[in-house]
Amino acid sequence: MSRLLLLGGTAEAREVAQALAGRVDGVLSLAGRTRAPERDGMPTRIGGFGGADGFARYLREAEIGRILDATHPFAAEMSRRSARVAVECGVPYLMLRRPGWTAVAGDRWYRVPDTAAAARMPGPRDRVFLATGRQTLTDFAQMEAAYCWCRQIDPSEEAFPFENGAFLVARPPFPVEDEIALFRRLGVTVLVVKDAGGAASRSKLDAARALGIRVVMIDRPDLSELPQVETVAAALAWVEGASCPSDA
Repeated sequence: MSRLLLLGGTAEAREVAQALAGRVDGVLSLAGRTRAPERDGMPTRIGGFGGADGFARYLREAEIGRILDATHPFAAEMSRRSARVAVECGVPYLMLRRPGWTAVAGDRWYRVPDTAAAARMPGPRDRVFLATGRQTLTDFAQMEAAYCWCRQIDPSEEAFPFENGAFLVARPPFPVEDEIALFRRLGVTVLVVKDAGGAASRSKLDAARALGIRVVMIDRPDLSELPQVETVAAALAWVEGASCPSDA
């Protein structure tokens, strides 16, 4: 079986790495945004590749024969670049992209196309919980809100970028009961999230529903042009040669 490059950073990538550890010749690649990432039994490299040319060079030097992209559903630029370079290098590519979330009875969701639209949704009296990640935080600098919080895994080395906000440092998992207690304590009235999908991070949406909190849901980028599957089982089947949708 050809050598696998697993582009990780998600719960699904961890599942794949753990399932394949000791069974396939593979490398798990992490971007390195988390200072102490969890290791999952597969040899791991941390850091970027240095753009498309660097990625192509790595594929050749590491003798990669197959790429499974299990990065975040919003890592659109990275996924498109990986798929493009894979084609140029003649390396089969598949993206593992979990389904997005679907509203259920009691949810108060307002879908928007991007962070700019999301920043216009709260009002001056709202207390906003931003669950969109530190990288998009500056997009909300002009948001009208009484206060906002941004949660991240590692403590920030920089001050919060605007006055009426603060960082919250915590590491998942976040049980629904804990999220309810946190939102109550902070007096949250609006939750802003990306439609990342997945069961692990849905607890904040369940907490918002329980408390009647408005949810601004940012739509995920359209990557329908890339070969992809939605489940870990399908991805493992592809890796092990049972199904190769990107080779067709």
